[in-house]
Amino acid sequence: MIMRGRLYSSYVRSSMLHGNETWLVRKENVVALQRAETRMVRWMCGIKLKDRFPSKELREKLGIDDIALVLQQNRLRWYGHVLQKDDDWVMKCMEYKVEGPIHRGRQKRTWTEVVRKDCQARKLNKEDAMDRTKWRKLIKDVR
Repeated sequence: MIMRGRLYSSYVRSSMLHGNETWLVRKENVVALQRAETRMVRWMCGIKLKDRFPSKELREKLGIDDIALVLQQNRLRWYGHVLQKDDDWVMKCMEYKVEGPIHRGRQKRTWTEVVRKDCQARKLNKEDAMDRTKWRKLIKDVR
């Protein structure tokens, strides 16, 4: 089963999440990805929905993490790369403020806000990102 999980992670999940570091992921997107992953995991394990077997246990059998956690880890890893750059156009784009009138209602959420929320959830700060090994360990530890 572990081999199936490794194959799934390296082939299927990697193509599902290609470039996700820069996605502005909404709850609907995460739910859709989780549903698709659950269907594939159940299919790989040969378990039907009628069997009432928890998805979490199936993922543990295959040795794979929840897709929402993987999305967060990838986003934080990319954020660490961006922060470690000295004079980079990506950092300039991240800090760029669009001038003009502000429309009524709640403003659209930005990628930076999502990353800031991820950092608050894991109690990370910008200074941690300057040390690559520490940043990678902090990102991978939470499960």
